Amino acid sequence: MSTRRAFVKQAGKGIALSSLAVSSPSLLYSDYLGGGETKNKKIQIGIIGAENSHTRGFGKMFNIDKKFPGVEVKYVWGETEAFAKDAMEKGGIPNMVKDPSEMLGKIDALIVDHRHGKYHLPAATPFLEEKIPIFIDKPFCYRLQEGIDFLQKARKLGTPVTSFSSIAQNEETFDIMEQLKDFGEINQVIRSGSVDLNSEYGGVFFYGAHIIQPLMYMFGDDVEKVRIIKNGKNSGASMVFANGMLASLVFTTKKYGWQTFVETENGINELKSRVEPKNPGRNYVDMVEMFRTGKEPRSHKSILSGVAVLEALEKSVSSGQWEKVESFTI
Repeated sequence: MSTRRAFVKQAGKGIALSSLAVSSPSLLYSDYLGGGETKNKKIQIGIIGAENSHTRGFGKMFNIDKKFPGVEVKYVWGETEAFAKDAMEKGGIPNMVKDPSEMLGKIDALIVDHRHGKYHLPAATPFLEEKIPIFIDKPFCYRLQEGIDFLQKARKLGTPVTSFSSIAQNEETFDIMEQLKDFGEINQVIRSGSVDLNSEYGGVFFYGAHIIQPLMYMFGDDVEKVRIIKNGKNSGASMVFANGMLASLVFTTKKYGWQTFVETENGINELKSRVEPKNPGRNYVDMVEMFRTGKEPRSHKSILSGVAVLEALEKSVSSGQWEKVESFTI
């Protein structure tokens, strides 16, 4: 594509600073909604992975509903031909490739969307090396060291990369974060959400990001240790933050959904957003803004901290004991 090299050169400029600290998602969101030089930049996206319903959703949002003018999903690779064809039909995606490498040189941005996180970084690596901006669905990866190596390479190359849970990277979570500024000291948190420790797609890694990431957005990345509790089909976990705050996680089995409660001087209070969800949501806006500008909406440290917690939780599933969250530098 004749414009891809120019796009990549411009997109790479934002990575040096954005990878050092959490970028301001609210700034990115308001910049997009308010217009600007990059709002109408045309972007052609390729997607690796079609087993998830997400891929059909991306196609529908970009190609059918046209929520982001000028942004289109042009190519999809599926784990099976049937998955790919389903995404094409329901998402209005025009092209299927038999090998992801066929997309090299033809796309401006990549989405990687396997159900099991162990496939994410191997799939993304050839595109990383071509400096194509990459969004990786949750979980970012399956092993912390693999993620460290990948993001160090991304920083060296100047390739924008991000990954997040849609349950965390949304208007509701950021509104709750604002509310918490007036809550004072909080010693205990309870959060419930769907997690299947026996999932074939990586156990706690599959949905675990949805339950831990919002808490880490709200209360920080410094989780020291975790422990899984199991009783037959019922399970949960405990997370201890560096400041001593205890988060008790309830892994629900009967209904999909997420709730968070905190203990204050007035008792137990549910944290509820005061804002209505937007369409398109903040998670999609921040992803597209990164594709257009190279500004990463989340720091590499934040991404990897979540992986470290999930890895410690996985160890605790086997040991039944407290497991320390591995420290790292990036």
